Amino acid sequence: MTTTMPRTQDLSAGALGMALLDIERRDLSTARRHLAQATARGVSTGRNASLFHGAPALEFVLARAHGANDDVRAAVDRVVDARLATVHRRQAADALPHLAEWDLIRGLTGLAALLLSRTPVAPRLPDVLACLVSLAHPLRHEARLMPGWWSPVGPDEKEMTGGHGNNGMAHGIAGPLAVLSLALREGVSVPGQEEAVGTFAAWLDRHGAHYWSTAAHLDADQPPAAQRARQSWCYGQPGIARAQQLASLALRDSGRRQVAEDTVASILTDPQQLALITDSTLCHGWAGLLALARAVAADSPAPARFAPIVQDLQRRLAANWGHLPKPGFLEGRAGAQLALHGTDTTGWTRALLLT
Repeated sequence: MTTTMPRTQDLSAGALGMALLDIERRDLSTARRHLAQATARGVSTGRNASLFHGAPALEFVLARAHGANDDVRAAVDRVVDARLATVHRRQAADALPHLAEWDLIRGLTGLAALLLSRTPVAPRLPDVLACLVSLAHPLRHEARLMPGWWSPVGPDEKEMTGGHGNNGMAHGIAGPLAVLSLALREGVSVPGQEEAVGTFAAWLDRHGAHYWSTAAHLDADQPPAAQRARQSWCYGQPGIARAQQLASLALRDSGRRQVAEDTVASILTDPQQLALITDSTLCHGWAGLLALARAVAADSPAPARFAPIVQDLQRRLAANWGHLPKPGFLEGRAGAQLALHGTDTTGWTRALLLT
């Protein structure tokens, strides 16, 4: 393992994402070719390594074909250890975290999703979950208490006056909510986990209509009305609603489950909301919404309610995915084809925290 950064080892846009599609299709010869391309220049175990890049991404893809060996897992464990040490240093300094510390795409949430996929349970998983649980504890910043996941920088990694609280599935607190809930459903828990799920879910009840929250939102009696924006898996209410549905299943909260399912159904049958969606990607297009709607339906006591929604999304995706210019997973044709294929025999949707 090296610390090089070739794009081919990127699950989002590189050859690893294409291998994921090959494996789901049981085309292992093509998968081997894409895996060789992805690893030809080494695999990162450096600071950029995450579920979507480097050794953890490689393990996730190989594990879909039951091919992750001890060397790959050991490399990932070293990545996890380094990340945990960084978190502990930040906590000791009473500093606010950056999104990259804990989010799905770059941080501990993604690593937790990967470790939760291992059988038997990975020994480091409880430590990772404990760090995510700690985000539920407020931190003092500039003479006031802030949510423990509040970031001093914006989504673009630039300093943001007052900081922000990100709400989305890809980069926000919906990601930790989803993975902590999935872990509870699988019988894996650490002290305070259920309480953290409740804290994150309650925050999203109040703030989830916004992509992210600012300090001004905290000062208001009620958050301002959200401007109409594209609704997707990565940002917006559908991804958040799936996280809320997972929380409701973990906490056995039928009222929360109903609200989450109503939210998904309302958005995905609203012509004005659907008109804002302009591409077919998993990240922010038809493919992600299709995979999400299937997951919501599978966990609903009334799955037939979502059948017309799934059919409509599949029709829209089938008509448009071929126009995508990129070949990869999150923003390309491989991801769109995975959603269109309609199967999840390998568990590929765990990368999106849908299952």
